[in-house]
Amino acid sequence: MNIMLVSVTERTREIGVRKALGATRRNILFQFLIEAVTLCLFGGAIGVALGVGGAVVLRDSFGWSAALGVTSVALAFGFASGIGLLFGVWPARRASALDPIEALRYE
Repeated sequence: MNIMLVSVTERTREIGVRKALGATRRNILFQFLIEAVTLCLFGGAIGVALGVGGAVVLRDSFGWSAALGVTSVALAFGFASGIGLLFGVWPARRASALDPIEALRYE
């Protein structure tokens, strides 16, 4: 959430320009929600890659049997996108509620 709040603050002028050109609150809201979910999915992909790599290393080094299921990978991506959606709502609502004139005046 902190990363998205910083993103909203840094892009205040961009939001103002978009709103001045006719973007609706819904457009701005979806832009930041999609950005938050994408950021979390990339983090989830890195986590899955590290988990698979760790399982392979343990299997090869110690001879352990490590099962990697599609269900666990899908669950990891589901949680990552859910976290992105949950913690992206407040910054997205904050961005969509900006007044275009005040946003263009910002800095």
